[in-house]
Amino acid sequence: MNQILIIDDDTDIIEVERDYLEINSYTVQVESLGRQGLKRILEDQVDLVLLAVDLPDTDGFEICKQIRKNKLIPVLFVSERGDEIDVVRGLGVGADDYIKKPFNPNELVARVKANLACYDRLLKREKGSEDFIDYPGLHIDKNARRVYVDGKEILFTTKEFDLLCFLASHPNHVYSKDELFSTVWGMTSLGDIATVTVHIKKVRRKMGQTSSRSGYIETVWGSGYRFRVLQKDGED
Repeated sequence: MNQILIIDDDTDIIEVERDYLEINSYTVQVESLGRQGLKRILEDQVDLVLLAVDLPDTDGFEICKQIRKNKLIPVLFVSERGDEIDVVRGLGVGADDYIKKPFNPNELVARVKANLACYDRLLKREKGSEDFIDYPGLHIDKNARRVYVDGKEILFTTKEFDLLCFLASHPNHVYSKDELFSTVWGMTSLGDIATVTVHIKKVRRKMGQTSSRSGYIETVWGSGYRFRVLQKDGED
């Protein structure tokens, strides 16, 4: 049974979240303070986090950063702050989804299910699949979920890794944002495909930190994105 942790001090919202999640057979724990919630995540079994932005003791964005440094679990922001800048910031610090209060409880449950299912798929290895992806300057260990660019390990969140891994597994194929959203996030009607753009930018930025090359992920204007196989230095 999946363990859900709610980090929020909004008692009315917590009650709704807990009721609907427990009806759907999830075990729910609650922490009103961000630092206490982070402590529980680091010490206990937690499969998914519903995280508020505004907390009594700290900033939810900072808690999300700390989670990402230590755990690869789905993190969903649930917040009254639904401006684009807040959503982009939330995704930018590693969140997998951003839900604005007030929300439809059934949609919340659907997003929880979709993110957990996606995460489970990422951890399961298909029979007969290759364990490694190798290109000039890039090594991806699918089993260990580790990425090396020019020999240096780069840390990626769950969704960032899966996005890169999917594109790298299908070089030169152009995928639209809708296709990537459906495949990587496991959702077709929920959420915002702008999430894809945000994560593409994050993957590019992280890979560019140690690589002098122009980039592996190429934008095909009007169509989407494709993984471009880079040549070794000196090759045409």
